Amino acid sequence: MNSRARKAKTDVKTNITTKANPILTGEEVTKKFGGLTAVSAVEFEVREGEILGLIGPNGSGKSTLINTISGFYAPDDGIITFKGIRISGRKPSAIARLGIGRTFQFVRPFEDLSVIDNITVGVLYGTNASRITKAEEKALEILEFVQLAEKRNIAASDLMMAERKRLEIGRALSISPQMILLDEVFAGLNETEAKEGISLILRISHELGITILMIEHILSAITETCDRVIVLNQGRKIAEGKAQEIMKDPTVVEAYLGAAYAEGK
Repeated sequence: MNSRARKAKTDVKTNITTKANPILTGEEVTKKFGGLTAVSAVEFEVREGEILGLIGPNGSGKSTLINTISGFYAPDDGIITFKGIRISGRKPSAIARLGIGRTFQFVRPFEDLSVIDNITVGVLYGTNASRITKAEEKALEILEFVQLAEKRNIAASDLMMAERKRLEIGRALSISPQMILLDEVFAGLNETEAKEGISLILRISHELGITILMIEHILSAITETCDRVIVLNQGRKIAEGKAQEIMKDPTVVEAYLGAAYAEGK
């Protein structure tokens, strides 16, 4: 069955206007764990320079899809392509070297290393730099960008939650990626910290020109940052389109947002 025929069979609502070439694509991506299908025949594309949101209820397959893109899981079926190169089934290190950075839902810094050393390790890996001094200079630039330069010499374990989140983003940036995958970077933040995080995400997109695919449950973060949104439910894509329009979609409201959200609107 060709791709057009497969898409004709899916019950997915879309409202898409093509503006740029896709940098990342997935075709019929499927991931199973025993008898559970966590991601089922999901098709997607992320366009160069955009911020694409990935939303859905808990257990809908969002993190599984991110882990499959970044190589932590190999798909059981389907193809994932980055910049025209098939990456599905490759190791995470190989995918990172191709230009995809990522954060984790539960931040994973090197606890015993200083903040700047956490970034320097990534710079050395991403650039194969042979000079520590040059790598540290680049690391400091990244820390200034994520507003952690003043904390550069303290242990990562001593950072507050919002600071650890920014360090996690800095680590993703340290490999000089063309695209980053963000897994709930706003989780656990208060309203002020979330607003600062939104500003940082927009700066990464607008100032650095990095393409972003982000999972998030805080809807204001989605509506204020994302060009488009994909919605998953029970491992399947159920909707795709502009954020404001997706939030009004009856299918999305029923599966994810709930009646209270609809009544509030």
